[in-house]
Amino acid sequence: MTVSTEDRPTRRVRVVDTTLRDGEQAPGNAMEPDEKVEMAQRIEALGVDVVEAAFPASSPRDFEATRLVSQTLKRARLATFSRTTRHDVEVAVEAGGTENHEVQLVATGSEIHLEHKRGISREQAVREVTDTVGFARSLGIGHVSVGIEDASRGSDDLVKALCDGALAAGADCIILADTTGCATPDEFGALVGKVRTWVPRPVRVSTHCHNDFGLSLINAVAGLAAGADEVQVTLGGIGERGGNTPLEELAALLAYKGEQYGVHTDIDTVGMYEAYTALRRIIRLDEPRNKPIFGTYAFGTTAGIHQQGILSNPATYEYVEPARFGRERSLLIGRHSGRTILRHMLGQLGIDITDEEFTEMYQRHVTERAGSDSEDLSVVRERLARELASR
Repeated sequence: MTVSTEDRPTRRVRVVDTTLRDGEQAPGNAMEPDEKVEMAQRIEALGVDVVEAAFPASSPRDFEATRLVSQTLKRARLATFSRTTRHDVEVAVEAGGTENHEVQLVATGSEIHLEHKRGISREQAVREVTDTVGFARSLGIGHVSVGIEDASRGSDDLVKALCDGALAAGADCIILADTTGCATPDEFGALVGKVRTWVPRPVRVSTHCHNDFGLSLINAVAGLAAGADEVQVTLGGIGERGGNTPLEELAALLAYKGEQYGVHTDIDTVGMYEAYTALRRIIRLDEPRNKPIFGTYAFGTTAGIHQQGILSNPATYEYVEPARFGRERSLLIGRHSGRTILRHMLGQLGIDITDEEFTEMYQRHVTERAGSDSEDLSVVRERLARELASR
């Protein structure tokens, strides 16, 4: 389904993909530099605005991945992750250059982090931000974003001081991170709304939400509704602990409900599943059964009532259309399947049988398989065809 320009909502959402950085840093998700290059190409092809490649100062592999990805991207902007130190920025620039490179600095955004992680004062945290943003600008970096870590638990005074210091030094983006995934949509939307009043456009406000309560998507959308300009996402929602805002869920929601929120993305929804399949291959991630959009059975059912409706009109049970996301519908035979699906298969085979024969066939292929796993329609259809041909 193509949406014309005239029908599009009014405001375009910028998308920052951090699959290769935040997604990769979670246990089990490590990627080699050449694998990051492959994924960067696939992610860029989906239409994201920014690809965050790595944390260059953290390891030689991240440095090399940044160098290679910076040479690979043709349209999307490269982003790198750095602490608020000049050393990290120097390494990031050495790896990724200055052209088309956004240096993302992580600022200490809550009192609990100031005291228990960093052991520094608020004034020190602000000085770090101001100095490092200014240093990055002096090296020729055109875009510097300041990610306020744990912003959802920081006091207004601290978050505002960090925003003011970042803007005064030349930052053009403030990223608000719900680092522990603790915020509710009301809380996160209120935070973004406050920061939007402190941060004048064209400076961007971005969201970085974690999924510990399963709220990363709706928190990000609440942020957009409150005035955020962009969303940080990962393919499949991979990332620390419960993961990050999933790219596919954001793109799907805004494809159907974007007008309701007054926003849209330019993401290629059809190509996302292929990119996710490549990611799963690289990080050896099993495909979940029921994950929205990307789950094995996200567009599959064994339930007879659902199958009857879908065979009559897919819209009865498919609000989200599989083809729009590079997927196919799958109707499976299982113990909850009804007679409609069996009649459908026989019709496809051009077979006409008596009611008595149909009842016997239904018992053998559906009812008596109550303890068996569900089977794909094509498998059962082939078995029926062989059975009927042998009569």
